[in-house]
Amino acid sequence: MTVVAVLADPPRPGLPVPRLATTSPLSESEAASLAAAMLKDTLRAVEASGGDLLVNYRPDDLLPDRHVRPGESAEAAVRSLADDALDDPEAARFEVQVGSTLSARAGNTVTHLLETEGVQSAAVVRGDTPLLKRSTIDSAAMNLRTNEVVLGPSTDGRVYYAGFTAPIDFEGAFAGPALETLVDGANDAGHDTEFLAMLPTVRTGADLATLVSSIRARWQAGRVVPEHTATFVVEHGLTVVSNGEDGTPTLVRE
Repeated sequence: MTVVAVLADPPRPGLPVPRLATTSPLSESEAASLAAAMLKDTLRAVEASGGDLLVNYRPDDLLPDRHVRPGESAEAAVRSLADDALDDPEAARFEVQVGSTLSARAGNTVTHLLETEGVQSAAVVRGDTPLLKRSTIDSAAMNLRTNEVVLGPSTDGRVYYAGFTAPIDFEGAFAGPALETLVDGANDAGHDTEFLAMLPTVRTGADLATLVSSIRARWQAGRVVPEHTATFVVEHGLTVVSNGEDGTPTLVRE
C-alpha cells in the first residue's frame, strides 16, 4: 500500500497559487478560495483510493511572514479544510513538512516514509490537480510494484504525482522542469521510471482556462467532475471563449 502525502499550504490570499490572481480574472481572495476547493478535491481523491492519506502541511515557521496569521495556525487552517472535505477525517494522518524548499520538503517526507518508517512505497502530490481520480492513484500504486519511480506528467514540465519505492537525490529534484529533473534523479540512482496519463495542474490563468474547459466538457458529457472545484467554477461564472480571429481561448466570467 502506498502512503500518499498531499503537500498542503493553508489557502490564504497569495498562497499557494501566487501567480493565479495576476494572470486570471480572479482576485487574490478568490484564488485562495479556488486553491482550497482544489485541495479538498485532491484530499478526497486520495481518501477514496487504496492508498494511505498523509496530509503534509507547511507549518507557520516555513511560511512567508505575510501569510502567517496570529489567530489561526497553518495546521488549524489545513485541518479545518480536511474536516470539510473528508468522509473520515480521523483516519487521515497529519504531519508537518520539513525543509526550506519544495524539493527538500517533498524529499524529506518521502525519505522518512521509506527509510525510517519502512513503508513499501511513498508518493507526494500537490493540491492543484483537481482532476486527479482515485483510479489514477491506484494505477500508480500498481506501477510502483514493478518500477522504483512513477511520475504523473503535467503542463509546462510539471508533475502532479511523484511516487517512489526507493529514494533518489532530492536536492533540486522538483526544480523546473520537474518531470525531467526527477527522471534524471531516477536515472542517476539506477531506478526505472513509469509514467501516468497527463493531467493539468493549476497555477496560472492559462492553466485555469484548461481546467474550466475540461470541467464544463465533462459536465456536458455527463461525466464525474471534482465537486468542490466545479462548484467554484459555477458560482464564479467562469467559462472559456474564443478570442479574436486566431481563436485563442480566453478565460472570462459569464
